[in-house]
Amino acid sequence: MPLQITDLHAVEILDSRARPTLAVTLTTVDGARVRAGVPSGASTGTREAVELRDGDASRYNGQGVRTAVGHVNGEIAQALTGRSFDSAADVDRALLDLDGTDTKARLGANAVIGVSMAAMRAEAVLAGRELWQHIAQVAGTTPRLPVPHFNVVNGGAHATNNLDFQEFMLAPLGAPSLPEAVRAGAEVYAKLKAILSAQGHAVGLGDEGGFAPAVDRPEEVLQLLIDAVTATGHAAGREGIAIALDPAASEFHRDGGYDVAGEKLTSDQLIERYEAIVDRFPLWSIEDGLAEDDWGGWVRLTERLGDRVQLMGDDIFVTNPAIITEAISKKIGNSALIKVNQIGTVTETLEAMRICREAGYTQMVSHRSGETEDSFIADLVVGTGSGQIKSGAPARGERVAKYNRLIEIAEANPSLPFGLADA
Repeated sequence: MPLQITDLHAVEILDSRARPTLAVTLTTVDGARVRAGVPSGASTGTREAVELRDGDASRYNGQGVRTAVGHVNGEIAQALTGRSFDSAADVDRALLDLDGTDTKARLGANAVIGVSMAAMRAEAVLAGRELWQHIAQVAGTTPRLPVPHFNVVNGGAHATNNLDFQEFMLAPLGAPSLPEAVRAGAEVYAKLKAILSAQGHAVGLGDEGGFAPAVDRPEEVLQLLIDAVTATGHAAGREGIAIALDPAASEFHRDGGYDVAGEKLTSDQLIERYEAIVDRFPLWSIEDGLAEDDWGGWVRLTERLGDRVQLMGDDIFVTNPAIITEAISKKIGNSALIKVNQIGTVTETLEAMRICREAGYTQMVSHRSGETEDSFIADLVVGTGSGQIKSGAPARGERVAKYNRLIEIAEANPSLPFGLADA
């Protein structure tokens, strides 16, 4: 069914960090009316699609998005309203042509992705499908419920402590179902809070709902997680609850080395540290273990640990099909983090995931540190069947919205498979 847009409107709203973002509402000639909330990152790769911020110091410390809102309500609406598109992918192509830059810098990636997400939602409504079902149809994939990765300890750009590694995640790989995986994550999260409180740590939350204790060394945090897992009666490891790391190494890469807990490490020394961590703890995944521009280090990291753990690129890949293709050719990593606003359209996101699948790279769909209540990525991960998602801790409404949407899909579709997808 053709997609004919009769109205397109954006408004400046707040994200979960009290910073502005966009909400885009799209109406079709058939009466479908859908809305998309645009996420925004804090720890960002330099080659990400470009968010447009106003720079007006008198509003939101320069972080306002009135210009991007104006592009949706003005130039984009004028170009798309009244036209009949064969698909949401055609809407995306029109957006790319209209912007005319490689990074969506003219109109703003935050403006473009809001319209793109809304177009995919509208197309699903017109097709009479759930969003996840429609994404599977468009992508030619087999739907699957994912293993949630709960960010329960925050550091780096997501917290104000001195912990250099950014995310410490619980991954209930051994759970029998999605609801049981969520239960396991929530139970360990509650136990971890009790342990931290008993040790005198503050239990305030970081940007993504994790705790931000005054701990410097990543190994100390990993031991705390193991203690919390075992205290709840769950098994620590791939048969129960494993651990995933996102060091976000670009954030502590300085002067050709890496600053970790007061130590200056070379790429090879940091790789050795990861190897020691993998030997000691039930770690199954490392995201952004090295900086985005340390391609030589990434090659060596992959050679050393690629057959033992998932090595996931985020800042280095930025959900960009061309960059991922180049990285695959150089044998960098074995997995990609997927963020729709990193590349700027849903079509390009699905293309990045296709390239990964065909190369045997796993994929994890991800939220951003600045989120809205929009649960688009929950449907995206189910529809593409990638088998992994991270949306922060099992706390805070904007994080829980994604997990609750997954529970809703699981309850209504008991025959859907659950767990990691084959690489």
